[in-house]
Amino acid sequence: MDALVEEGFVVLGGPLEGRSPGGTSEALIVVRAGDEAEIRERLAADPWEGSLLTTTRIAPWTIRLGSLPD
Repeated sequence: MDALVEEGFVVLGGPLEGRSPGGTSEALIVVRAGDEAEIRERLAADPWEGSLLTTTRIAPWTIRLGSLPD
C-alpha cells in the first residue's frame, strides 16, 4: 500500500468511524485511476488485499470543492 501511495495511485486513505453491520472495521481509500478494472488490478497485486484489506465497493467520485494533490 505504501508503494501505491508513493506512485500516486492512492491519494487519500484511512479508517472510518465505527464498524460495519458485520462488526468489521472499514476504511476509505481514494485512488486516481482510469477505470474500475485498473483499480481492481492494482489492488489485487498489493499484499494488503485479502489480508488487511478487502475491497467491498468501488464508486466514482467527483470533486466539487478543493482539489487533490498532483
